[in-house]
Amino acid sequence: MKSIYDLTFTDLENFFLTNSEKKYRARQVFDWLYKKNIESFELMSNLNDSSLTLLTNNFYFPRLKKVKQLASFDGTVKYLYQLADGNLIESVIMRHNYGNSICITTQVGCNMGCKFCASGVIKKVRNLTAGEMLSQIIESQKYFKDRISHVIVMGIGEPFDNYDNLISFLTNVNDYRALEIGARHITVSTCGIVPKIKEFADEKLQINLAISLHAPTDEIRNKIMPINKKYPISELIEAIKYYLSKTNRRVTIEYLMLKDLNDQKQHAQKLAELLKGLNVYVNLIPYNEVYEAPYKRSDETLMNEFFQVLKQNKINATLRKEQGHDIDAACGQLRSQVIKKGATF
Repeated sequence: MKSIYDLTFTDLENFFLTNSEKKYRARQVFDWLYKKNIESFELMSNLNDSSLTLLTNNFYFPRLKKVKQLASFDGTVKYLYQLADGNLIESVIMRHNYGNSICITTQVGCNMGCKFCASGVIKKVRNLTAGEMLSQIIESQKYFKDRISHVIVMGIGEPFDNYDNLISFLTNVNDYRALEIGARHITVSTCGIVPKIKEFADEKLQINLAISLHAPTDEIRNKIMPINKKYPISELIEAIKYYLSKTNRRVTIEYLMLKDLNDQKQHAQKLAELLKGLNVYVNLIPYNEVYEAPYKRSDETLMNEFFQVLKQNKINATLRKEQGHDIDAACGQLRSQVIKKGATF
């Protein structure tokens, strides 16, 4: 049985048509789900009995159990959720002057093995369904008591390793009949699965793409990101060029500042040379140190010097404001700590 949130509007129309019901029932259901926030088929009062029976027999409402909630002094809130099968995931809401953004999880665990990340400490158990991804927004917004206006797919897991469910999720986030969050307010991040970047480019969506690069050379990137051994930087740059040619959308380059590893002026110069002429934006990120990794955050002076080198080379960049450091807001930290303690709920 599927979660009702797994279905796009087209999926639901086709479901009703296949079962000899009028396709306008899909619009009625979506209105109850996303505009009236009803979480029971029985409350959908304008549906006939046969439609309600079909829905009840084929779909369910997913329930995320809130296990823990941490709030930062800067307004960032992290939620630890338990799925129906007992697995744990995380979602993080951040306050900005332009609205509230949520960082959502796409997998239980992660197989990418990035050495600086707490998400990959526990290997992938399974993919999340589109409905489980969507439920993170719906549930978190309920607890947060304010509208979520931006979505970042950058939590636990590699989104492009769960591609089909990701696309269904993005469809419902953007659909005006569903969550109605603008495409340009949605960002998907990948560690660099080259074939999927090209496939995503062919979708020709207006959704933002972010690439977790974190190193200007294969030598450094191989040390911290195993994916680079399969898809080295040269192939990743070609995929970025393909994406730019297909979408004409600027790509964000995510770059964690790791002390003494990738944060020197010569690294900044190499990064500038690598990205020269590309329609990209470099997001320099202060590292949220995790207990499971040996890396430390760069000194503030070095981060500023790095930024200045990029600026001098006419590379668009920003040094991101840190959020949630006091509540271990890096992906997977809370989940891994709870699992290590062997907590039961």
